[in-house]
Amino acid sequence: MAACRAVWGEIDVNEPRRATTTNTAAAAVRQLERPAGPERVAVRSPAAPDGGGRSVLEGAFGLLEAVERAGQAGLTRLAGECGLPKTTAYRLLEQLVVLGAVERNRAGYRMGSRMFRLGHAWQPHPGLRSAAREPARRLARVTGARVGVNVLREGRTLILDWTAGATDEALDPLRDGVVWPWFTAAGKVLVAGAHPQLPLGPLPASWRRESAAIRDRGVAFDREELVAGACCVAVPLYGPGRVPLASLSVVTDPAHSLERLVDAVQQAGRAISARLRGR
Repeated sequence: MAACRAVWGEIDVNEPRRATTTNTAAAAVRQLERPAGPERVAVRSPAAPDGGGRSVLEGAFGLLEAVERAGQAGLTRLAGECGLPKTTAYRLLEQLVVLGAVERNRAGYRMGSRMFRLGHAWQPHPGLRSAAREPARRLARVTGARVGVNVLREGRTLILDWTAGATDEALDPLRDGVVWPWFTAAGKVLVAGAHPQLPLGPLPASWRRESAAIRDRGVAFDREELVAGACCVAVPLYGPGRVPLASLSVVTDPAHSLERLVDAVQQAGRAISARLRGR
């Protein structure tokens, strides 16, 4: 999540494109599907051109994840992080550029607008964003704090949406799409109510007692446990099932009492859950 310094590789990506790469997305897809040759990559082949046994799609998604982690980075760094030869990484990145998944400038590669559009269409429940929008806005107005809708994915807390508050200028690092460890308040309230087989690794000895308290009260707290100057209270959001599908959180500074926010956050959480259940 920390900003990464861009490192530009030795290949000049501003040189003229090879004849096999055109300026249309359809041509890029056709190129991926052609039989492998000296300058082509075969999608159907189980092994990547580097001989490492990785598929082309694995290599492409690995590069996308490396770009996401870095924010912006050059060819040498991205190839090294993914364990790919620079020629292979270059071909895949250029195909991703044509498809709009990645953008290229003189400083390196960064995430493209197509990935932004596709990513914002995802949600764990079809109506989650629309159900949470107005209650989250009301909660932000009432508390003056930043309000988040969060989900648990791959054992981590993913911020799905933020609603800005009137007094949250110091919380700029908190933004949509950021992934945090599961032990934020927003993650703990989900883990406490989730199925036991989650990819979390070893849990602290105190977790059994803490999770029971979270389930009993229906709320979790984070008092600068992860981000200095940020305190959080979170409640679960329920759909038709009994396992929470998301959480609602309020993030504020240490000067505010989290206990005084609990009632307002729980009320907003109940309103969202009622909408998700169609009531």
